Amino acid sequence: MKILYGIQGTGNGHITRSLALVPLLRSSGNNVKVIISGREKSKLFGVEELMPYEVYRGLTFKTANGKINKISTLFHSKPFHFIADVLKINLKEIDLVITDFEPITAWASKLRGIKSLGIGHQYAFIHDIPLAGKNILSEAILKYFAPADYNIGLHWHHFNQNIFPPILPSHKYVNDCQNEKKILVYLPFEELGEIIKILKPFKNHQFCIYHNVSKKIKDENMTIKPFSRTGFDKDFLLSKKVFCNAGFELPSESLILGKSLLVKPLVGQIEQESNAAAINQLGLGVVMDSLDRKIIGKWIDSTNKKPINYPDIAQEIVDLINSMRFDDIEHFSRKIWKKVNI
Repeated sequence: MKILYGIQGTGNGHITRSLALVPLLRSSGNNVKVIISGREKSKLFGVEELMPYEVYRGLTFKTANGKINKISTLFHSKPFHFIADVLKINLKEIDLVITDFEPITAWASKLRGIKSLGIGHQYAFIHDIPLAGKNILSEAILKYFAPADYNIGLHWHHFNQNIFPPILPSHKYVNDCQNEKKILVYLPFEELGEIIKILKPFKNHQFCIYHNVSKKIKDENMTIKPFSRTGFDKDFLLSKKVFCNAGFELPSESLILGKSLLVKPLVGQIEQESNAAAINQLGLGVVMDSLDRKIIGKWIDSTNKKPINYPDIAQEIVDLINSMRFDDIEHFSRKIWKKVNI
């Protein structure tokens, strides 16, 4: 089967899921063409297993001080460039388009009548699940940003809906040699200076901060490192606790390993604000709306949660794709959640 696989490059969760699925799709005999949009090619890292791939401008959002910058996002969007990319993509002989909330491939398939499958956390919001920051614009984005004929939405709980557990990389299931004092910090949408300022007083802990820097920086009890998939994975496994934005993939990986989780949602981003609401509702971690030293201190002294036994479902989803039995998504969802003890 010839598959066009679109990956939204904003954030690393979309890429992490694709790294679990694309190699399996290819090894099972499919010809998979990959398109990544929403991030400059020079800023992609750890995507070698997806090669060959093409990079498009796509659509993304701009941030400032931990918030969505709506004006900057609007000026950066360049809608005519996006439409031109949608129209020029070659879908000849493509049997299926898979989109991880990637809009160019989603709209190209919709306009040309090619069967499409959406896989990703955002597709869970089509269902009745915790939703925060709801307004006409945010609802329109979730519905029309990257539409698909069929959807596999992913979340930490089924909420009695036809959604799936997170797709997690199996190599991260091992959780040996944790450092009780080490805390991983991944807040790419926050200002680095503010992160350093608020964490510096906690002298008894070691903070490993990944941010947009060109080289490693050592500052008292903090080590600031440039983005690196292999380095990040190593520091993640060694850390006892994780402090991050309220995305989906990193919190998912933390939950399966029982790491204590503190999240700060990106203000104005409906997915992150809804994730924070779900974390509160499910009791999966601590949430704060702004950088707050008192909340951080209380969280640091708290005990870790028990790991959640999310199964490795990548192969099961690939089997579903190969069978093209998308009308059976409800059956597959219920079967998989029976393996999870929440």
